[in-house]
Amino acid sequence: MDDKLDIFRRELADIQGVPLFWSIAEEWSQVESFEARPDDILISTYPKSGTTWVSEILDLIYNNGDVEKCKRDAIYNRVPFMELIIPGITNGIEQLKNMQSPRLVKTHLPVQLLPSSLWKNDCKMIYVARNAKDVAVSYYYFHQMAKIHPDPGTWEEFLHNFMAGNVCFGSWYDHVKGWWEKRKDYRILYLFYEDMKEDPKCSLHKLLKFLEKELPEETVDKILYHSSFDVMKQNPSANYTTMASEMDHSVSPFMRKGISGDWKNHFTVAQYERFEEDYAKKMKGSTLQFRSEI
Repeated sequence: MDDKLDIFRRELADIQGVPLFWSIAEEWSQVESFEARPDDILISTYPKSGTTWVSEILDLIYNNGDVEKCKRDAIYNRVPFMELIIPGITNGIEQLKNMQSPRLVKTHLPVQLLPSSLWKNDCKMIYVARNAKDVAVSYYYFHQMAKIHPDPGTWEEFLHNFMAGNVCFGSWYDHVKGWWEKRKDYRILYLFYEDMKEDPKCSLHKLLKFLEKELPEETVDKILYHSSFDVMKQNPSANYTTMASEMDHSVSPFMRKGISGDWKNHFTVAQYERFEEDYAKKMKGSTLQFRSEI
């Protein structure tokens, strides 16, 4: 147990100006030299933006809607978290090395830190962006239950750190803007969490078109059902309940609400006004448009 105490709640480390878990920073050379394959599909998000949701959808697509096949293992083994290296617990790079193609690869890295082999191989990439206020709330709860993160402190303290980019994977603003710009030059499908919530079927068809896959409509409906929040929340291979020592689900479940607009239950008027003013400055000049509720 002492070893576990040593790896949890440690301060973040800096890689090229981006705060990351200390263990990723220590093994950064492994991440940088990751060998992509041309048929890899990269799932990229800022944390708490629907990563597990889109991962489950893609695994269902790749298995033609075979639900039992998608229960073969936990989602974090079916779609390894590329850069996550925690001594004695996980190594995404090693996991991926041992996987057969085509691989689904998860990352939270900002665009400038992505291993160069993914660009060189012109891998297809799916980016999901979610409005900043909901991300901040969800990330706050996640910090409380996922012990690899530093202690979040109060909501007020965490919100301050989030706005300043002093959280793991850095600034939300830089992240969403960086990937938005990169989509002009590479095969990146940029999706919005709110659109996926509002019209899951439309988003699923976008994914199928991007992946150049065709599925019968009954399979599409089956995928929509099995990737719905309520079904995934009850699915041990998707809800992270199998990761008990690293995540305290009694503090907050990994799959908490999965809705748009929950920020309204957390932001005070003063926090909202401060956030909006800061947001306008940081997003100035970007063509990116978010909806903070649907």
